[in-house]
Amino acid sequence: MATDLSPVRLLIDEPAAGAWNMAADELLGRQVEEGGPATLRFYRWQPATLSLGYFQGIAERESHPASAGCAVVRRQSGGGAILHDAELTYSYAAPSRGTTDRAARDLYLAFHETLIEALASFGIAAEICGDARCAAACVAHPSFMCFSRRAREDLLVGEHKIAGSAQRRQRRALIQHGSILLAASPYAPELPGLLELGASQQLSSQSLIEAWLPQLSARLELAFAPSSWSTAEEVQIEQLAAERYASDEWTRRR
Repeated sequence: MATDLSPVRLLIDEPAAGAWNMAADELLGRQVEEGGPATLRFYRWQPATLSLGYFQGIAERESHPASAGCAVVRRQSGGGAILHDAELTYSYAAPSRGTTDRAARDLYLAFHETLIEALASFGIAAEICGDARCAAACVAHPSFMCFSRRAREDLLVGEHKIAGSAQRRQRRALIQHGSILLAASPYAPELPGLLELGASQQLSSQSLIEAWLPQLSARLELAFAPSSWSTAEEVQIEQLAAERYASDEWTRRR
């Protein structure tokens, strides 16, 4: 049966700086644009980093003093700021030709609904936010922090958001990335993570990946092939990071 599944490259990276992580995701999108393979990437951040949404002004950081002492980077996607510390980030880059709005939303749901199944094994009962629970106040006056906002595809435990995703559609590539809060960070103590919300102590980034991948494989009919970055790819990532994401001009452009 596995031979009938579509192959997807799988990367599970060691923690890296924000500029490197953002450059790596951009490279994956470029590769798909050029006819390269679909790729699912899991990664973490070191040091703790605040990622600004593309349209956020850096002056907005003043509204969140707890994160003032950590590194900052600007994403290519929109939305609110995310504090990447005790969390797991994923990105998925795939061909987008012929992708409809419905298919794009289905991809959101595929990742989030399979994450619900994976979290259940750690004693966590998560659910999709849904239209009815998206508070009008959050839409009219959005918080600086993404995890203080609500969208209908977000994952909640009780009333707390623990996972959210965003998409960027290019001409020939669709890139979806998301963040899962594993535990609260001292840089955003108001946002509880899965450990504070009742997850078993066995929950870690690696154990969550191991529980999630089989669910994703079955739902999306994909066969994940473990891989690693080539030397040439690492050189390209370093160049992108230096030219864009580590640039003060890029970070402060809004």
